[in-house]
Amino acid sequence: MGDREVDQQLVERAQRGDKHAFELLVAKYQRRLGRLISRFVRNSAEAEDVTQDAFIKAYRALPAFRGDSAFYTWLYRIGINTAKNHLVAQGRRAPTSTPFDADEAEDFEDAALLHEVATPENELMSKQVVEVVNSSLQELPDDLRTALTLREIEGLSYEEIAAVMDCPIGTVRSRIFRAREAIATNLRPLLGTSEDKRW
Repeated sequence: MGDREVDQQLVERAQRGDKHAFELLVAKYQRRLGRLISRFVRNSAEAEDVTQDAFIKAYRALPAFRGDSAFYTWLYRIGINTAKNHLVAQGRRAPTSTPFDADEAEDFEDAALLHEVATPENELMSKQVVEVVNSSLQELPDDLRTALTLREIEGLSYEEIAAVMDCPIGTVRSRIFRAREAIATNLRPLLGTSEDKRW
């Protein structure tokens, strides 16, 4: 039985009033949802509160969940909307930077370039690449940054991202392509690559 089927069984049990089933879903996705929300809400205490709010909203909306998408796709949409609503209520805008840690660097296609040899020069280059990626992400519009984060950091499929962002798959592909191109453009001077190569 796949992950989606297990989630669907837990959802159905929770819809019939089994609170333990929903607790299992919370335990399974709390860390991932918290990590996603922390990309919008930088204060860790606030991010925890927003994550909890998202789960409360999901619990209240659970009777309406029909299973058209995977549970976590539905939950991520609720999480993103809750984070954005929180920021609007605070009079703030969603941040445009997304910090990467060493584990997340592995998700980039050419991450091996960052780890070739642990020389001081290469470590400096790695640090500079991360800084350029972060600053490039700061410059991206929210929709491009969200699409790229869901794909590269959270590992969602294009179909799942389309469901989370409530847009066609073609739009998701376009947003991810444009986000990657923007980052590649900013990385070219640092890496010394020509315009016909992305990295």
